[in-house]
Amino acid sequence: MAYTKRFDGRKTDELRETSAKVGVVPNADGSAIFQQGDTIAIAAVYGPKILHPKNQQNPEKGVLRVHYNMLSFSVGERIKPGVSRRSQEISKVTEWALAPVVMLEELPGTVIDVHINILQANAGTRCAGINAAAMALAHAGVPMKEMISAVAIGQMGTTIVSDVTKEEEDYEEDGEKAATDIPIAMLSNSEKITLLQLDGQLPVKKMKEVLEAGRDACKKLHEIQKNALKEYK
Repeated sequence: MAYTKRFDGRKTDELRETSAKVGVVPNADGSAIFQQGDTIAIAAVYGPKILHPKNQQNPEKGVLRVHYNMLSFSVGERIKPGVSRRSQEISKVTEWALAPVVMLEELPGTVIDVHINILQANAGTRCAGINAAAMALAHAGVPMKEMISAVAIGQMGTTIVSDVTKEEEDYEEDGEKAATDIPIAMLSNSEKITLLQLDGQLPVKKMKEVLEAGRDACKKLHEIQKNALKEYK
């Protein structure tokens, strides 16, 4: 059966209910919480600060370090505490996604640590983490070229949808997995893509539709991020 109606009743281009707030971790230089549906990410930024030991400093630019962690109570099944291979992979791709917007060349010899914790997970955790981290960096006053927003686009059978849920990630047709998850991170002004991953299969002819869906969704998310930063007092 073709996927003609989403499990939660949303339109194909409709995001889950989304909210954002900055200044949620008092002892951090910058922080933010970002919620998309049942997925909640909180990010805290520490720095820029002098990098120690000194022999690890880069005299030409600063260093960005991202630490992603899914807390053990964030999903129904138990997650083993500590650093996992998955968290290491997501930490690195998040770092790569954020690096192009952070003006590290203006911060030689320093380090910026970004800590992302997933409090609750229902798909799209790396995207929610990127959204929270970008806001936390801006809240910390870190020089940035532009804002960055991220969303998970999905292909359910042949249908392209925005902001997938766990139920959609597990979608099957005729007893076989028929879902493809495509996390996308995009810059707010230039619309350059800094993250594009694919879990599943996607026909080349569908890529344009996926990128258009990602661009439209990221524009909506950027407005939410921007408004949260404006509302901070």
